Amino acid sequence: MAARTSDEEQKRLRRKRLVRGLLLGSAAVGIPALANALIARSSRPLRTSTWGRSHRYAWKLGELAFQRLGSGAPVVVVHAFGPGHDSEEWRPAAEQLAETHRVFALDLLGWGRSSKPRIQYDSEIYIQQLADFLEDVVRDRAVLVAAGLPGAYALQTAVDHPERVRGLGLIVPSGLDTHADEPDRGDALLYRALRAPILGTSALNVYTSQAAIVRYLRREAFAAPDRVDAARVEHHYRSSHQAGAHVPLAAYLSGYLNHRVDEALARLDVPLWLAWGRQAKSPPIESADLWLRQVPTAELEVFEECGNLPHAEVPAAFCQQLERFVSQLPE
Repeated sequence: MAARTSDEEQKRLRRKRLVRGLLLGSAAVGIPALANALIARSSRPLRTSTWGRSHRYAWKLGELAFQRLGSGAPVVVVHAFGPGHDSEEWRPAAEQLAETHRVFALDLLGWGRSSKPRIQYDSEIYIQQLADFLEDVVRDRAVLVAAGLPGAYALQTAVDHPERVRGLGLIVPSGLDTHADEPDRGDALLYRALRAPILGTSALNVYTSQAAIVRYLRREAFAAPDRVDAARVEHHYRSSHQAGAHVPLAAYLSGYLNHRVDEALARLDVPLWLAWGRQAKSPPIESADLWLRQVPTAELEVFEECGNLPHAEVPAAFCQQLERFVSQLPE
């Protein structure tokens, strides 16, 4: 119940910020239209990745960008969702994992350097692209590690295609109690408003302003504010203002990317490793018990003084524990 209450409170606060942006946008239509145009014109492209080797996978709905590094048994890592998230959050951990593994760090469709088609995003699109990426690009049975809501997609992929997943790592995953509900009427109204050309763009520009991103990273993503430096903020800001980036973000904030995993979790047949930050906000550490009840054989590693992104906050400690899990997997 505590986890559910926390999720509802996070949802309420998120809606409040977005509605505030919509109200600012409706105050004077001409001014937001001009401001939106200036923001779009001043948005700068993401810097060229300097880690690993950059590749693009021509998927059916658009190109998926990914970094490949290292050699050995494959590990595929997937970023969380939120303003400006992409594979860059995996860089320190991926570089360490690459010492013993062949690592694929993927930008999901609509995020980071991947294509951003103006389509109706939903969970099935992401589940399908993970399955296709494993089959067409990785080709060998891999360890699949995903953070946040994409953890639900990784779980579904492992259940649907166990022949492609050797082990599953989920980092503060959603889909069991958090981000598990179908969009309600309020979500539908919010989604429609966020897709409005002027008012919705204004609200999302407010939500992804540099000040808002600083607040988000320090209050919702990371436990230690000093880990949120200027370079991280700048990257999240640039990533969230790429052309087309607001479309999947609107779907995420409105609940249209939610995916319930109750039934899939009962059918999971690959080893499961759970990583949780002690100070994670949504879902909180208490939610880990719900996952362990469903899968008693799962391993849980709790990282102290970490929030929702332990792989980004304490990459060395995170990789050490993930390596331990991987080393115990059957060949």
